[in-house]
Amino acid sequence: MYGGNNQFDGNAAFSGGGFMPSQATQTAGDHSFSPAKNRDSQTLIPLTVKQISEAFQSSDDKTNFLIDGVDVNNVKLVGILCNKMERVTDVSFVVDDGTGRLDCFRWVNEAVDTKEMEAVTNGMYVRVHGHLKGFHGKKQLMAYSVRPVDDYNEIAYHFAQVIYVHTYNSSLRKQHDSSSMPTQVPSSAFNTPLKGYQASASNQFPGYSMDGIRGVDKMVLDFLQQPSCLALEKGVHRNELVQQLQVPSEKISEALDSLESEGLIYTTIDEFHYKSTGNG
Repeated sequence: MYGGNNQFDGNAAFSGGGFMPSQATQTAGDHSFSPAKNRDSQTLIPLTVKQISEAFQSSDDKTNFLIDGVDVNNVKLVGILCNKMERVTDVSFVVDDGTGRLDCFRWVNEAVDTKEMEAVTNGMYVRVHGHLKGFHGKKQLMAYSVRPVDDYNEIAYHFAQVIYVHTYNSSLRKQHDSSSMPTQVPSSAFNTPLKGYQASASNQFPGYSMDGIRGVDKMVLDFLQQPSCLALEKGVHRNELVQQLQVPSEKISEALDSLESEGLIYTTIDEFHYKSTGNG
């Protein structure tokens, strides 16, 4: 899960330092991507680049990957941004997380997208949420959220999440294999995806367990995890949260920022509509 030669400085990462990675080769991407459509498929999974590079492509579908026996689409990375290149409709960049490098692309069709990408620069630690795709045999990330890391504890915290989810899904896979495969079976059976870790109230990484989510944060998350809200393709507007929960707008905004930073919710068509990353 860890390893590889790259530019990431582990000591700097965990002490709050930064650096400018060297130039890397730029690659072309497949831009046939709809963020709102692809983000709805499943929960957000914290991963390393090495895990993604070793992911098994479970079918001819270039968006279907297996990691630890679980179908993975929407992922979260934390690392150094480098090789940023701006074009008319998109921005390409590379994320180096200390285990490898991954090519990423971010559409900038709206003003809010452009503003978000202007806030990140080469050498900056970033948190990236996106959808995995395969292109000419290479794995790439079609990003729908790229935010600066403003608390360096988040770097260590992300890797703790990665370890937890990896252990959880690996254990689940072993239990499944031992209970359903007492005799010899075809190797294809091992490629059957499981429903693994879900970022929901019933199953959460201990570091930000639901016991730690209180007050307005919990009210907002509970509301967004209602079946009626999960079914909304565009998500819920923050003004509706203010109206439905009878909470001041600034408190709702603080809760949304907090929940988004934890990877529990994400923005959809603009910076005002939100959906839960879990399945409620």
